[in-house]
Amino acid sequence: MAFNINFKRKLFFYYFSIFFIVTIAFIAFQYNRERQFKIAQLENSLNSITELSNNFISSNDLIAKNKIHLLDSLLQIMPTGDTRLTLIDVEGVVLFDNFVDDYTQMENHLNRPEINKAKLADNRAGSFIRESLTTGQAFYYYAHYYNDYYIRAAVVYDIEVKKFLKAEKLFFVFIAFWFVITWLILSYVTGKMSESITKLKDFAVQLRQNKPLVEDYQFPKNELGVIGKQIVSMYKKMMETKDALSLEKEKLIRHLYVLNEGIGFFSSEKDTLLTNTHFVQYLNLIGEKSSLNPQQVFEIKEFKTLHEFLHKYLAQNNFPHQNSDLPQIEFTIKKSSYYFEIKCILFQDKSFEIYINDTTKLEKRKLLKQQMTSNIAHELKTPVTSVSGYLETILNNKDIEEEKKDYFIKKATKQCNRLSALIEDIVLLNRIEEAGDYYERSTLAIAPLVQEFIEDREKIIKQQHATITLKVDDTVQVKGNKSLLSSVFQNLLDNALAYAGENVKVTVEMYHEDDAYYYFSVRDNGLGIPKEHMSRVFERFYRVDAGRSRKMGGTGLGLAIVKHAVNMHRGEVSVKNGVDGGAEFYFNLPK
Repeated sequence: MAFNINFKRKLFFYYFSIFFIVTIAFIAFQYNRERQFKIAQLENSLNSITELSNNFISSNDLIAKNKIHLLDSLLQIMPTGDTRLTLIDVEGVVLFDNFVDDYTQMENHLNRPEINKAKLADNRAGSFIRESLTTGQAFYYYAHYYNDYYIRAAVVYDIEVKKFLKAEKLFFVFIAFWFVITWLILSYVTGKMSESITKLKDFAVQLRQNKPLVEDYQFPKNELGVIGKQIVSMYKKMMETKDALSLEKEKLIRHLYVLNEGIGFFSSEKDTLLTNTHFVQYLNLIGEKSSLNPQQVFEIKEFKTLHEFLHKYLAQNNFPHQNSDLPQIEFTIKKSSYYFEIKCILFQDKSFEIYINDTTKLEKRKLLKQQMTSNIAHELKTPVTSVSGYLETILNNKDIEEEKKDYFIKKATKQCNRLSALIEDIVLLNRIEEAGDYYERSTLAIAPLVQEFIEDREKIIKQQHATITLKVDDTVQVKGNKSLLSSVFQNLLDNALAYAGENVKVTVEMYHEDDAYYYFSVRDNGLGIPKEHMSRVFERFYRVDAGRSRKMGGTGLGLAIVKHAVNMHRGEVSVKNGVDGGAEFYFNLPK
């Protein structure tokens, strides 16, 4: 099982290891230095003996006079009585040895280690510790070479000499004391240094485990503490930024899912990153296969232009870094009765966005506006031509009778009124389509609204012997725009009075309700609507009987206004012929 060591102990171990190595090296160096110093002291003493002996031999010319034995007298006056003195000639023959009585019988000493060293050394001195082959004792030998002979001084290598050559114990006591002090200092220093790093480690572990930052991290007042505080501060700011970005991302994702457009984001490898529901729906409308997923946008043949665009730019190595220079493409796909606007933009990292917008309504509205413009031109042409004709007749016939002049003026005025009504209906219809959501809405009672119309049309009702029955309680109230709802009932009742014939009976009834809507009907017992015209009565400028409609002053937009006004109130309108004849209009309005 692995043994985990915390950072403080590791740091202490590293520093202590370095200190220990340095200390051991220092001890070894100092011990060797101390020993060399003691050896030098011993050798200086032995060298003094050899120098003194050499001076004695030279001054008394002992070798030439063959009085070497007089060296004993010199040794008697030396303070170190246990010193062994040996005189050896250059051939290695022992001339004198105070530790051996019959030194003339001693073997040749030329190859003794200390003699060899002295012969080869620059200072002509050499030393060696060994056991004497003659006496069997261990000696510390020191030999000095003096051109004609070697003088060797030696001391018995016993306990006293060994003790002398050892380093002082006080030195080791000092080293041990310094070792303990350093241990304590290192422990304190590493503890302080590791405290900040341990805090950072705990902080990192807490982050890795996705735990909330509940602890207010306090770091030591040192450089590592400052770094730790800065890291924690930067992390908190980063988390705040991350949370803000996550919130914005969540908003963006939610926004994508409520858009009516299809949005898809893809990586540079064409992997799906994010798409909304409309993107998938539109792909299935465009593609020939069913149950398509976002990844199959790169397989649908209708997107060939997109495929070529992506192939061209995704293969490029040099890519623009300015947003204004990013590659973009825009084209339109027509599939069956649908129109789709396709856009694509590549970003700096070669990820890209595909945008699909269903423009079918816009395209149809464009066609409808073209048709409406044509119809408007046609509808305007008749009254304008009539007015122009009447006025030209008056202008070209100065002597025309007053009675005829009044007749032409009345006809021109009637056409002008028709033209004015046509323009008003066109403006109203366009306003409902383009700005329906901006109409002011309030709570309205339906019964007074219809009653007001009946009172305004009282003269016409009597002339046609018509009857309008109102079956709506005063408590029935809807949420809507008064002007538009007035137009709904006005146009439906005007149509009934104008086209159902005389003695017509019209009924306005609230026949059903639920939690959200009231359901109304406007029924008459007139001629009804031919079946072949039933599906088109709500179209602009469509007339069942065009000649009669113009004669009655109709603009051909009344029922179109009814449909758009009801739809704007989030209701629906329909028409059918009654069982006993007559037209029946049904629609609902919100409570």
